[in-house]
Amino acid sequence: MLNPKEKTVGVIDIGSNSVRLVVYEELTRSLSPILNEKVLCGLGRAVQTTGLLGEREVEKAFVALKRFRALCRFMKVGRLYAIATAACRDATNGPEFIAQAERICGLHIEVLSGAREAKLSALGVISGVHKPDGIVGDLGGGSLELIDVRGHRVHTGVTLPLGGLALQDSSQKSIKKAARIVRTKLATVPQLKAGEGRAFYAVGGTWRALARIHILQSGYPLRVMHGYSISAASALDFVRRLRKLAAAGTLADMDTVVEARRSLLAYAALVLEHIILMAKPSVITFSTFGVREGLLFEMLPERVRQEDGLISTARHLNDLRSRVPRHADDLIDWTDRFVRTAAIVEDEQDRRLRHAACLLSDIGWRAHPDYRGDETLHVIANGNFGAASHEERVFLALAVYFRYAGGSPKNEPHTELLSLLPPEMVARARLVGQMLRVGYSISSAHPGILSATRFRRSKRKIFLVVEHRIANIVADRVSNRFRQCLKLAGQTGAVETV
Repeated sequence: MLNPKEKTVGVIDIGSNSVRLVVYEELTRSLSPILNEKVLCGLGRAVQTTGLLGEREVEKAFVALKRFRALCRFMKVGRLYAIATAACRDATNGPEFIAQAERICGLHIEVLSGAREAKLSALGVISGVHKPDGIVGDLGGGSLELIDVRGHRVHTGVTLPLGGLALQDSSQKSIKKAARIVRTKLATVPQLKAGEGRAFYAVGGTWRALARIHILQSGYPLRVMHGYSISAASALDFVRRLRKLAAAGTLADMDTVVEARRSLLAYAALVLEHIILMAKPSVITFSTFGVREGLLFEMLPERVRQEDGLISTARHLNDLRSRVPRHADDLIDWTDRFVRTAAIVEDEQDRRLRHAACLLSDIGWRAHPDYRGDETLHVIANGNFGAASHEERVFLALAVYFRYAGGSPKNEPHTELLSLLPPEMVARARLVGQMLRVGYSISSAHPGILSATRFRRSKRKIFLVVEHRIANIVADRVSNRFRQCLKLAGQTGAVETV
């Protein structure tokens, strides 16, 4: 029996290529997976030509489902959901397979229609990308779903039998024949016409494998799949080269991809190539958030769905790992007041990142003092969360690094991640980090102290005004750090007590 008292929630996803179990810490705006396990069963390997799920593949899936059910029982998962996609809905023996799978899992399995699968993929991207605007393409083993998203608005989607296994099967492993199938199927898709100049969000394991290879070949310094973006022109050149090398078995980085996906790389590259040619997107962004995350996102109350995913995640990490979580809100208010008084130009995105930095600013306190900056930099940059681009990840990582290491140029971190930000973003991260450094120098992470300070402007100078009751806290250390903060902001000033 599952444990209704437990907060954990799990999803069993029976796909055309893989059968996967993901268990999350709890159902929130900020999903934190505590278990993510897949078995590549290849259920959709021959559905296009035989109409059937293969006997060997079915048995492999049943073994995986028995293990997943046992894991959920031992982990005392609170709620468990199960979904199945293209292979199970298309195969003649799909209903028989689902009936047996339900007996094994002990719960109802929702066989997603193509339209519902497209919608859940879109909701997954909405949950994991801040204000998405483009076409979501979810490439599985059996099908490709395409759907338009603008912010939180989801349009009608379409499903096509262009998944890697389906293409391999219907083309009889001929790339030339597969290319004709792809062109014919995509030519009639109206969703692609709205893609010009916008983003294309690539969802699905085989497209993630393409991203992994591109990262390795380009020497990109951040090994995070989610949010990895490349221009459409670069992506087109890459997939054309890759599908030729993959088809010939000469791809140098083939061993970075799990063996069961290697034969599908050329087909995934082929589909992406034709989407780029027909939709004319400006950028390809890879998303690890898809159907499973969309399923859970759909269950959240509307007010929770509207929350900023990055801020929600940062607040969750603050609650889990900071000394006194309430102090982060003091920092948000304190830095808000400083930015207003110093007339620092900020847009909505700058403010969002500064607030997130405040929430993440104390998560490294348990590390050795000499390594807090470096450790927190890597924890944030490589964190398992969404709703932040790679630039935003690195900005936050640097801001918190400078909060620990100081904003002096001599304290620049030794990391290739700096190459992902333009100089002006590095400078802003340094300034935000120094704001946090001054704030912590005053409060020592204790709530209620920063409210005893205010800022005032006198002509061209900015003063940090400290109430008499906390005057003994403010020593030379605070004054020096405040002057350095002002210098980074292009200002001058001092600390005064009233």
